[in-house]
Amino acid sequence: MTNNIMNSKVDKYLAEGCWRCPLGGTLDCKVHKWPEELEKLRMIVLDCGLTEEVKWGVPCYTFQKSNVAIVSAFNEYCSLSFFKGALLKDAYNILEKPGENTQAARLVRFTNVQKIVELEPVLKDYINEAIEVEKAGLKVNVKKNPEPIPEELQNKFDEIPALKTAFEALTPGRQRAYILYFSQAKQSKTRVSRIEKHMQQILNGQGLND
Repeated sequence: MTNNIMNSKVDKYLAEGCWRCPLGGTLDCKVHKWPEELEKLRMIVLDCGLTEEVKWGVPCYTFQKSNVAIVSAFNEYCSLSFFKGALLKDAYNILEKPGENTQAARLVRFTNVQKIVELEPVLKDYINEAIEVEKAGLKVNVKKNPEPIPEELQNKFDEIPALKTAFEALTPGRQRAYILYFSQAKQSKTRVSRIEKHMQQILNGQGLND
């Protein structure tokens, strides 16, 4: 199964970054740390016939409009993430949770292109399995957040709608981790301080520990 129809918006992402932080368009953007790795991951995913789009500022790969995988750049690594990775068999034990409280997503981290080349057949098996998960209509049984959103965070959402949008785009596990962390502060001013300190991370689509 092959597609190889490349999206020009992903070309721009690889050249300039996601522009979700001030480093977009500069040589300090994270994408420039992993140019070969990101391009190789892109080709592997496209070879499996997925549709290439840009969502949340990063390359997102879909099957019949359902999100399957994302290719991302971080400071310490780049990754291939599966939206429903928890449903994959993970026969080679390479999948990790992006965060402690993540329920559905799983990722594979890379720090060199050689490892990606070595794992190419395995990655394609995982991608094809993820496609079969979508074909079968399988869903991850995600537990809803029982914790209420702190008043201070809701105030920030009202003040900065883009922050609310970015927060809701995070995985449920990442949302829960932030809510727990903010809520643990006993004083309101401390909760506000924690929220303001992590606002840029949320806007960048990152979890508490990314």
